[in-house]
Amino acid sequence: MANLTITVPAEILKSARRRALEQGTSVNAVLRDYLSQFAGTQSAYAEAARRVLELSRTARSGRGKGKWTRDDLHAR
Repeated sequence: MANLTITVPAEILKSARRRALEQGTSVNAVLRDYLSQFAGTQSAYAEAARRVLELSRTARSGRGKGKWTRDDLHAR
């Protein structure tokens, strides 16, 4: 496991410690859980984007025979 050093204002750290204590945890555990979720979320977004691009390349659908003008699309 790697160590991480961060700098936060003293009042924020004090409040974070108090809140963590109320929840029966530690600031370290809160940060570890947050970073774990953050890293997982980012990789999930990247995987979703990759999948969408792959599907768009392999899709067999097209726009059909429709030919629209800008005015047709924005007619009210």
